Amino acid sequence: MEILGLSEPVVRLMSFASIFIILAAIELLAPRLERDEMRGALKSRRWMTNLAMVVLSSVALRIIFPAAAVGTAIWAESNGLGLLPMTGIPLWFAGLVAFVVLDFAVWLEHVVSHKWPWLWRIHRMHHADTGFDLTTALRFHPLEIVLSMLWKAAIIIALGAPPIAVLIFEIVLNGAAMFNHANIKLPKPVDALLRLIIVTPDMHRIHHSSDLRETDTNYGFNLAIWDRLFSTYTETPRLGETGLEIGLKEWRDDRPARLGWALALPFRYPPSARPSETADQKSPLGNQRR
Repeated sequence: MEILGLSEPVVRLMSFASIFIILAAIELLAPRLERDEMRGALKSRRWMTNLAMVVLSSVALRIIFPAAAVGTAIWAESNGLGLLPMTGIPLWFAGLVAFVVLDFAVWLEHVVSHKWPWLWRIHRMHHADTGFDLTTALRFHPLEIVLSMLWKAAIIIALGAPPIAVLIFEIVLNGAAMFNHANIKLPKPVDALLRLIIVTPDMHRIHHSSDLRETDTNYGFNLAIWDRLFSTYTETPRLGETGLEIGLKEWRDDRPARLGWALALPFRYPPSARPSETADQKSPLGNQRR
């Protein structure tokens, strides 16, 4: 698949690099939080680990699932698979439906990764980061990236999602994830307006709180509607934006910034390991998470 003479991987790489550079510059000019984890030597170690993680995940995905999302959509289209082609609706509308359904599927996958013990032990590597910036959006274990792609591929085939819609979704999702993990300060009126539609950094940062009452909320990566619809939305952190503790209570040292430690985390500790939870911190959904 080509866009303006450029192959799909090149288009995605250019989009990723452009968004990353812009957000990195904004983080330097207008950081939301200024903490030890987000500056100096520890920031450098975190960035090296998080950037290495996205490289390893990309390699693993290319080896295990070379078709990726867009390739899956092209294959489904060429074989006449999926519900949307059967409806006869216009391409633009089919693309819009596919975009919204895929966004919900990613939100649902995220919720399940917090509730199912064996998925949580993989996903918690993302939450173990003691800092919160745009590289945190890249900090996913290769196992999680592969499993996520299998889930998206199943949805794409079931829908018969148009390949161009899948490409747009993948670019938007990656860009949105970097944006809402970015350590940038938005004016309150702008944040309040944006979060009616999309997930903002202040909104998603709450999800990275070490307090389970907040970790089990704000699961969205792109569209903000799902957390409101399913009552998993938290507007502000209990300790305030600057008092919010990020990461997992078990690991408050520099271990999460080490690449080897992060890669081994799903296998190093039992699936029951989870953030500490006091009696007054237990949430209605918390008992399912291990």
